[in-house]
Amino acid sequence: MEDLRLPNPSMPVGRDLLVRVRAVAVNPRDLKSRRNISPVAGNPVVMGYDASGVVEATGPDVTLFRPGDHIFYAGVLDRQGANAEFQLVDERITGIKPAALSFETAASIPLTGLTAWEMLFDRLQLSVNGEADQTLLMLGGAGGVSCMAIQLARILSRVNIIGTASRQESARAVRGFGAHYVLDHSRALAPQVASLAGLPPITRIFSTHTTSSAWENMAEIIAPQGRIGLIDDPEPLDLRLIKFKSVSVHWEAMFTRPMHATADMSKQHDILNKLSCMLDSGKLKPPLLAEYGRLNAKALRRAHEDMENKNVNGKIVFSGF
Repeated sequence: MEDLRLPNPSMPVGRDLLVRVRAVAVNPRDLKSRRNISPVAGNPVVMGYDASGVVEATGPDVTLFRPGDHIFYAGVLDRQGANAEFQLVDERITGIKPAALSFETAASIPLTGLTAWEMLFDRLQLSVNGEADQTLLMLGGAGGVSCMAIQLARILSRVNIIGTASRQESARAVRGFGAHYVLDHSRALAPQVASLAGLPPITRIFSTHTTSSAWENMAEIIAPQGRIGLIDDPEPLDLRLIKFKSVSVHWEAMFTRPMHATADMSKQHDILNKLSCMLDSGKLKPPLLAEYGRLNAKALRRAHEDMENKNVNGKIVFSGF
């Protein structure tokens, strides 16, 4: 990572917005990109995904925004990122920034919010206002995606929610997000589930950290014809464990829609606007922030090191450059 002075992006075309970036957040995805993405033919790579900012100019086909609008978004893997003063981003994957939140807090939301929403309602097909006779298990309940998923499931559905945590502090946080029950994922889950008398069947599992032992636990407790959702990159899994339950496995990558320009790409715009309304109304709680000041290469290296060493309390955000 190094500080560079690059030319400003060209004027937007098509449905692109030219955004003056006001704040960015750091996610585990940033660490993966730093390790796996290399410059091509000497062209620098600008990383960074979660961001908020102000629309400076719009492409000729833009219909959702105009200059001066405050927006937030999670970007995409195959374009230049948000760790720069200006960025081009497609309007279909941006939303109106929550008016009640600062740019810094708004920047902490999109990637985890989109991942949680798409997994719950697109991949696991959780029904809005339904599922009172079923149970959702959220494995790894205190993480950034997990806290959004538990809140969204509690706000928008009637499903019973089990979160998991291995420390008392994390367990308190999971309950605070809205989980009805909290189990210890450092111990076998099946006996703990069995101890919850009268619990409806676990028809959906959302896993953020899938070890081989966690997979065996999931295979044991998932209901027949249930759904399991994964977002991490586990070692090869033995799918034979779930064959005779006819369980389906679903991956979620919130970059899929923009990277492949799917026909429903603008759904991310709709999701972000719904999240914005829930944040403005106070129904949805944003994460705690770890504010790292202005963004530069030295500060970003420190942020990555702190994340790798698990030495962070809250979502890392930067304010300006």
